[in-house]
Amino acid sequence: MEMQMEFIRKLPNPQDLKEEFPVTDDIRRIKEERDQEIADILTGRSDKFILIIGPCSADREDAVLDYMNRLAKVQEKVRDKLFFIPRVYTNKPRTKGIGYKGMLHQPDPEKEEDMLAGIIAIRQLHTDVARETGFTCAEEMLYPENHRYLSDLLSYVAVGARSVENQQHRIVASGIGVPAGLKNPTSGDITVMMNSVVAAQSPQKFQYRGWEVKTQGNPLAHCILRGYVDKFGRNIPNYHYEDLQNLQEAYDKLNLENPAVIVDTNHSNSGKKYLEQIRIAKDVLHSRSQSPKICSLVKGLMIESYIEDGAQKIGEGVYGKSITDPCLGWKRSEKLIYQLADLV
Repeated sequence: MEMQMEFIRKLPNPQDLKEEFPVTDDIRRIKEERDQEIADILTGRSDKFILIIGPCSADREDAVLDYMNRLAKVQEKVRDKLFFIPRVYTNKPRTKGIGYKGMLHQPDPEKEEDMLAGIIAIRQLHTDVARETGFTCAEEMLYPENHRYLSDLLSYVAVGARSVENQQHRIVASGIGVPAGLKNPTSGDITVMMNSVVAAQSPQKFQYRGWEVKTQGNPLAHCILRGYVDKFGRNIPNYHYEDLQNLQEAYDKLNLENPAVIVDTNHSNSGKKYLEQIRIAKDVLHSRSQSPKICSLVKGLMIESYIEDGAQKIGEGVYGKSITDPCLGWKRSEKLIYQLADLV
């Protein structure tokens, strides 16, 4: 039987898109400097603390740029303690495969899906953020083949809880040239996440975008703890002191390079109760203050934050309010950042 797929149009290859929408020498230099600083934090050469912070999904350019410009002003004030990697997540995993899948699919959430317009829109957004704010950002690598469309703009890549067991995600993470944060799976099995880090840190040979490729391995691949869901469907957090101790022990057994974890303060750690992120962030910093080992293991936090508190349905039209998971609004986010800078 013939494949039941309608081939709509051939999309541009990443090289052509990069030539059509090139980055400037300025942006190239900014990325190089920022990549080095992030590497220094993850390898322990710098004791700054990372905040991967921003909207659950980057849904519209105007509000995202407004948010990023506000963030850039705050970064100046805390730069000796905190290093921001803004979340500009333009492709979203959907548990049931339906609903808004991010700017990549729908540059306008209220209009039809358009992948060509989406690829151009996400490249434009990342370029604009870098040009206006001097930030190079974090993305989720939902589709490993698409990473090349943004590879000259990104400073951090996260592999989500549903993708972390997938071989392609793991081995592509071994060759992306920037830190890859690998989340624990939705089941919470730490072994799965650790196996993923081993795979991403190891040299690999595989097929990618029609090429046979090989990688040297990614020494900056590390864990992200995001909580999990138990067999009864309950959210179970994994950011507590004991969880961090267990993770340290798992790292010790594997003898991996640059043991590191970023704690995601939302998702199953907060039960998606976005205000809990404030308490969880401070709890993690308290754990760091109690143990030198945990202090050197926990390199940062992931916080979902936007201009307005909470979330809305698509079409409600509230500027700067999440259309996916609920986020901390700007006022609360700014206050939290200053408190965290004092606690680091």
